[in-house]
Amino acid sequence: MDHVLCGLAANPALSYECVDRLIAVADADVAWRLADRADLDHAQAVALFARVPECGVQLAYGGRLTAADVDPVVRPDVALALLDEGAGSPQWARLLAADPDPARRERLAGCPDLPADVVETLAADADVCVVAELALWTTSGALRGLSSRPHADVRRSAAANDATPPDVLAALATGHGLPPVLHCEVCDQEATPSAHERRCPRSGCASPSDASCDGSHESAAHGIRQAALRNPATPVEAVVGFADHPSTSLRRALADRCDLPAAVYRTLAADPAPDVRAGVAANPAIDDALMRVLARDRDLDVRHGLAGNPHVPLDVFAELAGSVRSGAAPLPRIAAATEAEVARLARSANPAVRMHLARRRDLPPEVRDRLADDPDAKVVGAVAPHPGLGEARLRAMVDRHGVRVLAGAAVNPDASPALLELLVRHDPPVPRALPGIARHPNASPEALLACLRSSRARPVAAGRPGLPPAVVVDLLDDADPRVVEAAAANPSLPRAVIENLLPGA
Repeated sequence: MDHVLCGLAANPALSYECVDRLIAVADADVAWRLADRADLDHAQAVALFARVPECGVQLAYGGRLTAADVDPVVRPDVALALLDEGAGSPQWARLLAADPDPARRERLAGCPDLPADVVETLAADADVCVVAELALWTTSGALRGLSSRPHADVRRSAAANDATPPDVLAALATGHGLPPVLHCEVCDQEATPSAHERRCPRSGCASPSDASCDGSHESAAHGIRQAALRNPATPVEAVVGFADHPSTSLRRALADRCDLPAAVYRTLAADPAPDVRAGVAANPAIDDALMRVLARDRDLDVRHGLAGNPHVPLDVFAELAGSVRSGAAPLPRIAAATEAEVARLARSANPAVRMHLARRRDLPPEVRDRLADDPDAKVVGAVAPHPGLGEARLRAMVDRHGVRVLAGAAVNPDASPALLELLVRHDPPVPRALPGIARHPNASPEALLACLRSSRARPVAAGRPGLPPAVVVDLLDDADPRVVEAAAANPSLPRAVIENLLPGA
């Protein structure tokens, strides 16, 4: 891989003529980056496709190619991408339905809005994978017939398709009213009875570790039921009976549904399997009374699920707040809190509650400032990236809490160049803050130069246009290929250098 050329291919300052020059010499790596350019026009896309046909699928999914640009016989993969995007010719679908490669027919079966005659052809395909893919994605009337096919893989796909008629989904869930399954992925490969080994010695075997068949296709039948239970289009009356089924995985699938009677949720909330209870706890359809019961569950995953429930009562959330973690985004119930609830949460005696609230980025100014002045460093660190704090308050936060809030302050949109320079020089240093400083739009050349001294931040800083051009040029010889590519993609790279780097200069 030529990291300089790859970087240049992504450089937004590249002129139209320079893009043409890169297209003329592009290999697959360079073409992949060129295909992502926002300014690549249709003529250039066609030229790039001609130079590196392997990038055609990417160009097709990016809307850069039309049906007129593609020969489906020469590049069936690109034709399939356009069909998948709804931009191909119906005649291509008829051609590809007869393709000798079953993998292509399988891809075709997943494309939307296929002509009726193509659906009929694929439904009669000799390869069960093709038929199963069709059953998974088609919205046509063929689903009723596909659902009664003798192979379990086809039925499982139909059971997962929410376009399958509800009465058929009910039959797939219960097993009533359909002809028996005659084939499954286990008995297709092995003489029955057979159980798939957990550590299968066969190369490329895709069968589940628990797949088994004694002639009744038991694991395949289980998979069909599980898909039907997870399908929200399956009628509720067909699934409620699974609340006390011996299979934990089926009960777990049921626990995710949002249309069950309250009594079924209560049954599942008392399930011996923590995974099932955790699924119920996270379900927005359960009532407050059941949430209060689940809040006392001894299993941490159950409490985590409940804390993430968008309808959990705030007082229940307060009980859970100290034992659950979230990422940078606030948990759903906190994100949905009303203005009055936000004010109440900000005054909570529990610092964990205040910390979760501080992750919101749309707080009223008085609440935001209150949390910024909080005595708890975790609360201050969570609110530190919030816009509107202002430089004086950000400096005061760092002065009070130091390294515990510095990384949050470093990504605050209001952080000034002077503050970022102060943060990058902080003693003791905070290495995890440096990539954020390097990405900050207000980072000064001095701050970016300091970030170059960090192996974590160097590849980020190398691509920032605020770096002095001479430094960017020097980074083209860096030992780290990520730095080289970032420097070559830096729009501050002098145009004369860019032109000299291109082949044929």
